[in-house]
Amino acid sequence: MREGIHPDYVEATVTCSCGEKFTTRSTVSDLHIELCSKCHPFYTGKQKFVDTGGRVQRFSDKFGSAASAVLEKEAAEKEARQKIADAEAEEARKAREAKDAEKAERVRVFEAKAARKAEKAANAAASAPAEEPAVEAEVVAEEAPAEETAE
Repeated sequence: MREGIHPDYVEATVTCSCGEKFTTRSTVSDLHIELCSKCHPFYTGKQKFVDTGGRVQRFSDKFGSAASAVLEKEAAEKEARQKIADAEAEEARKAREAKDAEKAERVRVFEAKAARKAEKAANAAASAPAEEPAVEAEVVAEEAPAEETAE
């Protein structure tokens, strides 16, 4: 091992929350733990509620309730997604309205052209001179000379 870079490895006294004390070696001389081999449920065979010191409550007090933070975050994300969906729906509605307006304008223009064309045709018919009734030419049938047959 290199000299001067490693921490001191000293004898340590370990104290459990159940009152058990024992010694071992560590880089820290005094350790306080919550579970030891005398009180751990795996070794004792008894179920013990580990949160006797209120660790969950201390965590919640320190960092806030994680569940409420997650719910608030999910609600904010849902609201953002809803706003985006509403904006897209509004955009689609406006696009449909614009398309319908364009189609209505094309129909209006077509009908106006058809009306102008019909009006021009009516004006042309009214201003044209009246045609004289067609006179049937007499067909003069020329009689062909009868063929004389030699009998």
